[in-house]
Amino acid sequence: MCTTCGCGGSSDDDRADPGHDAHHAHGEEHDASHPHDHGHTHDHATDPDPESAAARRRLIQVEQDVLGRNNGIAALNRQDFSRRGIVALNFVSSPGSGKTTLLCKTIEALKADAPITVIEGDQRTSYDAERIRSTGIPAFQVNTGKACHLDAAMVRHAIDHLGPTQGSFLFIENVGNLVCPAEFDLGEQARIVILSVTEGDDKPLKYAPIFAASDVLILNKIDLAPYVDFDIPRCIAYARELRPDIEVFKLSSRTGAGLENWIAWLRARVVRQEAPATR
Repeated sequence: MCTTCGCGGSSDDDRADPGHDAHHAHGEEHDASHPHDHGHTHDHATDPDPESAAARRRLIQVEQDVLGRNNGIAALNRQDFSRRGIVALNFVSSPGSGKTTLLCKTIEALKADAPITVIEGDQRTSYDAERIRSTGIPAFQVNTGKACHLDAAMVRHAIDHLGPTQGSFLFIENVGNLVCPAEFDLGEQARIVILSVTEGDDKPLKYAPIFAASDVLILNKIDLAPYVDFDIPRCIAYARELRPDIEVFKLSSRTGAGLENWIAWLRARVVRQEAPATR
């Protein structure tokens, strides 16, 4: 967990806080930043004295409590998604990987097949939610303030506002960060990690937990591959050291190259999600 990053995330009680501000499909803004305890401290003590040891034990307990509460809400989200046939996908990446552009292109290619709603996570602004809404799709903006990830309570609050329909897609664009989102289950059916070729091909090794916890790796901006020092086979090999069954898509959100394989994967998930209801 982000014990030293200054993250001040949320608790499940915050959804009822009337002081929160939220940007959803009608432009209302939700600010998830608040002073509630989220298990993150600035205790950097390394001295092997009893007080330091006690502080570390308290920190571990708080982290366990936070993740336990989050996982409980994530389980409720997952049950709700399953019951309603909603394909919920959690998109994670570092800033600038092209997540929002990929989502916009994905929406344009897919919106005739099934209803789509989007949860946008950013520390500030509603720019990305506005880009999503320009495609004609409802989007709920969660501004996390100092928090560097979405959690299950934020997602539950957002879906209460969005009301995704039976057999729909719910795309969750997490805050740009390859560290903290690895710890927080949102109740999603799959986690999608996006890595652009303008980043290092050793990212899977440097940020192992997020790649190990992801079901899909999208290598984006492949149109730039001839101009950068990025070894695509080596990057994929690193990712599969951590998650042998990770599915990989190589594409360019800008040009559309390779997008058809990604869209086919999404369409297949709708078929599988709806199949139990047809028996």
